[in-house]
Amino acid sequence: MSEFRAERLAVLIKEELGKILQRDLKDPRIGFASITNVRVSKDMSHAKIYVSVLGDKEQQQATMKGLESAKGFIRSELGKRIRLRHTPEIHFTADTSLEEGARILSLIDQIQKEGRENQP
Repeated sequence: MSEFRAERLAVLIKEELGKILQRDLKDPRIGFASITNVRVSKDMSHAKIYVSVLGDKEQQQATMKGLESAKGFIRSELGKRIRLRHTPEIHFTADTSLEEGARILSLIDQIQKEGRENQP
C-alpha cells in the first residue's frame, strides 16, 4: 500500500484512540496518558502506538499494563470507528522522548552554569 495511505491511517488511529482513552476505557490502572505518535506499517497490518504517561515509573508501568490488557477492546473499537477490512494489530510503546528532552535541557543548563562559574 502507499505510504500516504499508511500515514493517513496513522492520523485516524491517533484521533480515535484519543477519544477511546478519554471516553470509553474505564480501567483504573490507566492514568493520564496521551498518544504522542502512531506509526503504521506499509502493509497496514501493524500500528505502533507511542504513549506518554504523566507520573512516576510505577504509574507508567501500571498504565502500560492496563493498555496491554485492553488491547483487544481498543482494537475492536478502532475497527468499528475506522471501518477497515483488516484492523491493524496494535503495539503500545512508552514514549520517553519528553523525559529525554527534559534531561538534555537539564544537562545544557548545568554546562552553562559551570561555564559561567569558570569565566575569569
